[in-house]
Amino acid sequence: MTLTPESDDYLSVETPENVVFGYEVAGIGSRFLAALVDSAIIGAVQIVVSLAVGLVALNVFSGLFNDNDNAIYWLLSFGGLLAFAMLWGFYIFFEMAWNGQSPGKRWAGLRVIRADGTPIALTESIVRNLVRLIDFLPGYYGLGVI
Repeated sequence: MTLTPESDDYLSVETPENVVFGYEVAGIGSRFLAALVDSAIIGAVQIVVSLAVGLVALNVFSGLFNDNDNAIYWLLSFGGLLAFAMLWGFYIFFEMAWNGQSPGKRWAGLRVIRADGTPIALTESIVRNLVRLIDFLPGYYGLGVI
């Protein structure tokens, strides 16, 4: 397989059978729109889960247990763990289930692929999304854009 970048906006992959596939590289605008849609979905789900855990903690546990029991702390810990799993697992789940697309990427017409044009694997998706936190840091975001 031969990679021939014709420009920064286009990637051509030549197979051993001399068939050339071309991929247009996504620009910053479409990536931003996809990230905005995904962030809105994650934020909405996080709010719903936080409210549900909070309501259960206030209504159920405040009447059933006294102040010495740790059940409320376990529930809040479970809610925090669930929120963490949704935040980190959202992209990984959808990129694996939807062949490299999250809901925002699907809406924007984008897909995550390897440099050779093949779909990403689970380990690549995990590493890619764990590094996402660094990309959102203020100093590194500009570096990521460049």
